[in-house]
Amino acid sequence: MSKRDYYEVLEVSKSASADEIKKAYRKMAIKFHPDKNPGDKEAEDKFKEAAEAYEVLSDDNKKARYDQYGHAGVGGAGGFGGGGFGGGMNMEDIFSQFGDIFGGGGFGGFGGGGGRQQVKGSNLRIRIKLNLEEMVNGTQKTLKVKKMKMAEGATSKTCPTCNGAGVQMKVMNTMFGQMQTQTTCGTCQGIGKVADKIPAGANAQGLIKDEEEITINIPAGARDGIQLNVRGKGNDAPFGGIPGDLLVIVEEEVDNTIKREGDNLHQELYVSFAEAALGAKKEIPTVGGKVKITVDPGTQSGKILRLAGKGLPSIDSYGKGDMFIHINVWTPQKLTKEQKDFFEKQMNSGEMVAEPSGKEKTFFDKVKDLFN
Repeated sequence: MSKRDYYEVLEVSKSASADEIKKAYRKMAIKFHPDKNPGDKEAEDKFKEAAEAYEVLSDDNKKARYDQYGHAGVGGAGGFGGGGFGGGMNMEDIFSQFGDIFGGGGFGGFGGGGGRQQVKGSNLRIRIKLNLEEMVNGTQKTLKVKKMKMAEGATSKTCPTCNGAGVQMKVMNTMFGQMQTQTTCGTCQGIGKVADKIPAGANAQGLIKDEEEITINIPAGARDGIQLNVRGKGNDAPFGGIPGDLLVIVEEEVDNTIKREGDNLHQELYVSFAEAALGAKKEIPTVGGKVKITVDPGTQSGKILRLAGKGLPSIDSYGKGDMFIHINVWTPQKLTKEQKDFFEKQMNSGEMVAEPSGKEKTFFDKVKDLFN
């Protein structure tokens, strides 16, 4: 099932301000909250869908990528990588990140402002280089990533200050009588746990740097600069919290033969005088393998052949770009005596002279054809 447009989900325009987006999400979350719609699977799905939309549109970087590339550009929300809200996060996860939307009140057991918090590990960011073929067809990469992991033997205990509640209650005397306030525990920072046993080499939170092999699926049509989000493969969180994410930034390797221009690819093909005059069959490499093309008799230098659908998959649609073959007639710089005699004879006879018919395309005509 295809994803709905995030602006459509929150019922806002693309020009909506951050405050308007926040208000729209709060409205949707209240409308479809499971506590208000018990047993309603459709309402629960819409609640998660709104949370997913808000996760992207409330983040300036993710919003910019979404506006440019659509769902494919935001891996963290069910795009290239990770599971997204709809696939991998439950209600606790949503409220742990967006509980502030409800002003600390929340609903039922999901909300709450200042109670025990679930800690999330920090994100990791790496860069990965892909060649054109990998970007066109997609690929799978297994990488060794250094990350913070819970050390073997590390243990925690209930915070002695808040007794695991994550909050501290304070009573203040005012002119209106006693007032009770609730604040985040200063000892455990709202987690409810503190370190108990810390193995050698681990930090104060029981974390130690280790190496892990992680397999990343790169989808077809990836682009230079796109960020893929592999959920849960970042640094571990202390005391059994949620692991952070692994952010993978794609870099395109320079190809010495094929040049990319958006979804289109360009390649030069050199042919001899004889091949240009008599015609020839040529085999050229493409990102999808070698293909055979026909050079027609009488082909002029500068002619451009178009191979439809041999470019990159479009990130915004289901189509593909094209490949353009730029033909150059190669002029030999050294001739044998026989070759020199042949060309001198043809030149002196007047049989091989440049006689444009007027139908030849100029450089500007060829450029124009590229965009038609």
